[in-house]
Amino acid sequence: MNFTNEMMERYSRHIILKEVGVKGQIKLLNAKVLVVGTGGLGSPAAMYLGAAGVGTIGLVDFDQVDLSNLQRQIIHQTKDVGKPKVQSGKETIHAINPDVNVVTYNEWIRADNILDIIKDRDYDFILDCTDNFPSKFLINDACVITKKPFSHAGIIRFQGQTMTYVPGQGPCYRCVFQNPPSPDAVPTCRQAGVLGVMGGVIGTLQASEALKYILGVGGLLTGALLTYDALRMEFRKIKLGKVENCAVCGKHPTITRLTDYGQAPCDLKGAAERQKPC
Repeated sequence: MNFTNEMMERYSRHIILKEVGVKGQIKLLNAKVLVVGTGGLGSPAAMYLGAAGVGTIGLVDFDQVDLSNLQRQIIHQTKDVGKPKVQSGKETIHAINPDVNVVTYNEWIRADNILDIIKDRDYDFILDCTDNFPSKFLINDACVITKKPFSHAGIIRFQGQTMTYVPGQGPCYRCVFQNPPSPDAVPTCRQAGVLGVMGGVIGTLQASEALKYILGVGGLLTGALLTYDALRMEFRKIKLGKVENCAVCGKHPTITRLTDYGQAPCDLKGAAERQKPC
């Protein structure tokens, strides 16, 4: 890659970091990250990945920008209402950094297309920025089967959580939550509400995990669930163990093909209440 003077100036604050330098920045410029969902979590994550110089960013979403999105989905603006979210997201990333290659997938992820999307650019890291359980389980299973690292996250009300899966290192999402809940078992953000900045707090943590993985520096949230309570201003790091008989990442997996689940809303109940803090 021809590292230009303009790149040297744009990424100067990265380059002076001994953990990054020119070699690390070139790693980022050659990297490919897939962001599934361009809403509250995906908005800040994708924007920071673009600003950081991740060379290829894939955006997956089939929704259109709605006025109610703008309270938290900062990649979209008022002028974008009615526009496909992936298009709005691409335009914003290009406005920040025109050198980034943004690949858009204006479609819902399903069992019959997610592997093709992941393989389309052979993405190095996947961000699960979706807001429903079926998508989260589908992303987990697809990443485990294809041996791709990914960051999970969820937000609702004043709470957020995130964890990272790396093949061969710690538990997957299904180790922790096992199976999707029944439909209507827990409220959606539309029903329960969400503080707008929650996406910024948790989404930028996801972007940080992706950057550290690409650079090969620091520690990742493998084997741990990081939770955040904005009302109490408390972070907790909860130790998680790999489940040996996990249906997808265990020694004898029973899930070897992807399945679409009925749409069920996402909440943060479950493992965080059952596990002990680190």
